[in-house]
Amino acid sequence: LPLFLLLRSPLSLSPFPRLSISELRTFTTVQLDMSLGCPTASEEGCAPWDRTVQLFVCCELQSELCNYELGRWISPFRRGIGRWLTDVTPLIPLLSSTTGQCNFTMKTDSWAKPWNPSLNLRLEGSTTSEAVQAPTRDRHGQVVAPVSLQPLYKGATFDQNYNTHFHQINFSVPAAVTHVEVVSVITGHGSDQHNCAEFCVTKHVFTVNGENHTRVFTNAGTPFGCAMKTPLGVVPNEHGTWLYGRDGWCDGQQVDPWRIDITDQLNTKGTNSILYQGYFRDGAPDPGKMTPGEITMFSQLVFYAPL
Repeated sequence: LPLFLLLRSPLSLSPFPRLSISELRTFTTVQLDMSLGCPTASEEGCAPWDRTVQLFVCCELQSELCNYELGRWISPFRRGIGRWLTDVTPLIPLLSSTTGQCNFTMKTDSWAKPWNPSLNLRLEGSTTSEAVQAPTRDRHGQVVAPVSLQPLYKGATFDQNYNTHFHQINFSVPAAVTHVEVVSVITGHGSDQHNCAEFCVTKHVFTVNGENHTRVFTNAGTPFGCAMKTPLGVVPNEHGTWLYGRDGWCDGQQVDPWRIDITDQLNTKGTNSILYQGYFRDGAPDPGKMTPGEITMFSQLVFYAPL
């Protein structure tokens, strides 16, 4: 049966189930069921602007994964009916706790009007056809679960020097691992002379052992790019410019992780390399004399092993 953990504002749960990585491997799906409510009965009291909302988790104070991003959403324009389900299964290792203490912190801009957040963590261990979501399988057909996570790149100011922030990272595949993914959450914000990075098309490339994996946010700047995504969770009939497509996100929606299976490109016995680069169209960002935009990104290698 699924395990449901309910968190309400302030988002801090203690005690958290004391789960080692071996126990966490019994879960094949982790989902965030999050909603934002207005502090008043009327939607007139809702926050009027779309802001980035991030959920951070820390289960081990001394770990490099402490206060790492677990989920991301964009708040709607003055609508208090938003509720979203986000699959964050690859990030299961973030929830490993030897102390039984995990702190969850949800953040947005300090100047923005407040929301009343509510969050359920849905952990499911079923591998049958009745599972909420099909489990991840390796190339041999075995059901696998995340056992470790290696941080990669975070975002930066989207200007001419953007790609100078990112350098090649070498890594090896741990023993017993049979499936490896690059998992990232990438969104563009701000407005320069090209409307970057909220309304401009950006391209993001992860190069693994010389092979490129590319994602282009072609929805950015389109007249009805976000209005057409209401079946995918976008809150309908918002105020403001909610209809327009954005760079990797929409107002009133969760930001789903981008998962890339890189298993077949890897040398499991030796050293591998990965490099990230981001582009405006096919070249360097060009903010001109205006304030440059920002790419908000968390990316990581996720290693899976059979159950």
